[in-house]
Amino acid sequence: MPPLAIRAYTATTALGRGLDAQARALRERRGGLRRNDFPAAAPGHALLDCWIGRVDGLEDAPLPAHLAAWECRNNRLAWLSLQHDGVPEAAAALAARYGAERVAVIVGTSTASIGATEEAYATLDGEPPQFPPRFARALLHTPHSPGAFVAAATGLRGPCVTVATACSSSAKVFAQAARLIAAGLADAALVGGVDTLCGSVLFGFNSLQLVSPDPCLPFDAHRTGLSLGEAGGFAVLERCEAGEAGLQLRGYGESSDAHHMSTPHPQGLGARLAMAEALARAGVEPAAIGYLNLHGTATPANDQIEALAVAALFPPQLHASSTKGWTGHTLGAAGIVESAFALLALESGELPGILNSREPDPGNGPQIRFDNALAPIRYAMNNSFGFGGNNCSLVFARA
Repeated sequence: MPPLAIRAYTATTALGRGLDAQARALRERRGGLRRNDFPAAAPGHALLDCWIGRVDGLEDAPLPAHLAAWECRNNRLAWLSLQHDGVPEAAAALAARYGAERVAVIVGTSTASIGATEEAYATLDGEPPQFPPRFARALLHTPHSPGAFVAAATGLRGPCVTVATACSSSAKVFAQAARLIAAGLADAALVGGVDTLCGSVLFGFNSLQLVSPDPCLPFDAHRTGLSLGEAGGFAVLERCEAGEAGLQLRGYGESSDAHHMSTPHPQGLGARLAMAEALARAGVEPAAIGYLNLHGTATPANDQIEALAVAALFPPQLHASSTKGWTGHTLGAAGIVESAFALLALESGELPGILNSREPDPGNGPQIRFDNALAPIRYAMNNSFGFGGNNCSLVFARA
């Protein structure tokens, strides 16, 4: 595929706001997980016994007055995430260059504003019961809330899409942007993802027996499940000029193995297909990848199968790791956040390991590294795999 230039990118997680906070925490091996203190679900429900990656300060960060109609935790985090690392300026520059109607907005999420919908149902009032006035905003209670909000907040008027493919959502936004630009439907794109903690997330994953009562241990022999988190992030993409240096999206690969609603394919078929397609589209061999950010949720099935798929495709010298021990699994935001981590590795040569994990699973290949490392790399990759077999892999380059 023709490469796309990455003009700016950012992430906000439990580690802090913006890229500097992410890079420092990764370098210092300082995690953002804490014991669950998120009051999800209806009054009277006990807190779930687990650890979470919660973004501080959202409760005290209302949206600007002109965006008040979009008020909810998820859109607050989207707005907060947008404000860092030159992303607003880069998006505005592209709108000035091409026209706002030629810049696409593509946002990934898994739950959108469902936290506000939960609260609305928990506070029904009147006869017949109705949403309280502060929640009587139809535009909020739709899966498209994040994409529509970001378009309203930025003034961009190009194609506007919200991608909801579970945990691959904000990796697939890069593929959507590449296709829209290649088809001539846009000249540039603001892509990103946002998901916030809510009752559906915490109790839904717990009902699947996937939530660990302790901080998650990706690829550890003693892992018992994931830790949930919230995050937001964005990137600004446009066509590359010939011979241009800088960070680039070089390839994407997608697959839908549809093996099971919540369990990955036992031979990692979908994962392998997505990774192989991303490499082929980028025009690089597996040995060229210097760092791979794994999906690595710390659930027994996911890590075992991803390790098998990686070992089947990559040589032993690859440095591969999961960063979910730092942030928790941020669901629909995982793709953009972990793409930001891959881009940081490209820029700095600082390759994160795996936090909290100590005893490698016997099924891990030599590619999976627990310790941080320093190495200049030219290509980095990110894996994001979602429920239902929705898989996406991305290849980034430092040209």
